[in-house]
Amino acid sequence: MAVSDINTVVIVGRLTRDAELKYMNNGNAVASISIATNRSRKDGEQWVSEANFFDVSYYGKPAEAVSRYLTKGQQIAVQGSLRQDRWEKDGQKFSRVRIQADSIELLGGRSGNAGSSDNFGGYQQRSYSQPQSSGPMNGGYDPAESETFGGDNSSFPEDIPF
Repeated sequence: MAVSDINTVVIVGRLTRDAELKYMNNGNAVASISIATNRSRKDGEQWVSEANFFDVSYYGKPAEAVSRYLTKGQQIAVQGSLRQDRWEKDGQKFSRVRIQADSIELLGGRSGNAGSSDNFGGYQQRSYSQPQSSGPMNGGYDPAESETFGGDNSSFPEDIPF
């Protein structure tokens, strides 16, 4: 049995800006967002907070459906994979790593808002996932090849190595 590489990311944080919804030449929607996560670490005798920022791309009908709710300060959970974009400009090579989301879940209201964590802005907490249809949506991305996080994946291969 060949061992496959694994590229899965799950991250929970707050949006640093409102979602930017655009359409590709083929008509598919793409929502671009940026998410911040905080972690505490000890620096000498003091605890300091350290922020990390991640760019996220989300494609298709789910991106259209959720983009209006993806506003600055909104807490979300993202499940997806890391993608490395590479390009060349003026003979110099560049690259960046971003998260390509397979699903996004709205978790709570904006930071600083008083209110229930399961009902914010007049809508209920929801999870948005990529549809399980065939055909590449962007640069070889095929949602039929990805698994849904938290979905009903009740069938497992018989040759599990442990």
